[in-house]
Amino acid sequence: MKLNERSLAFYATCDSPADNTGFLYKRGERHTAYHRRWFVLKGNMLFYFEERESREPVGVIVLEGCTVELCDSAEEFAFAIRFGGTKSRTYVLAAESQAAMESWVKSLSRASFDYMRLVVRELEKQLEEMRWGPPGGASSLVRLTKGKHRSQWRTGTYVSAAEGVE
Repeated sequence: MKLNERSLAFYATCDSPADNTGFLYKRGERHTAYHRRWFVLKGNMLFYFEERESREPVGVIVLEGCTVELCDSAEEFAFAIRFGGTKSRTYVLAAESQAAMESWVKSLSRASFDYMRLVVRELEKQLEEMRWGPPGGASSLVRLTKGKHRSQWRTGTYVSAAEGVE
């Protein structure tokens, strides 16, 4: 997929739901002062704007291959987005409260495609265990047959049709 500034700006401001929004303080790369910016997290893209009403983002951070961690800073409630590699940029951000910081760290940690892939794998594993039971164990998902062509899945113990299940 090819992205350009216009398509990114549209995605950042369109009506699709955001995973998190709010004001954060962002430390500049060259000038290390903190600037208050409006942030919008959509999927694995973290957009930041000059103001909440701004129509175009000032920048975007693609959150693949990063770690989110608390950090020491002059600002209270600070955390960092770090990327692997020797010359990779580290983004230092600060929230306005402990609760806001925890919310952002949690949502940013879950924003990457790699995280979503892990969640899907774990859910698939749980579904298989529900269907067929854990490896070497009994199943907790049982098929009850009603008539020739209709069946339903229920959790619990097996009850045969001969025992009068309707």
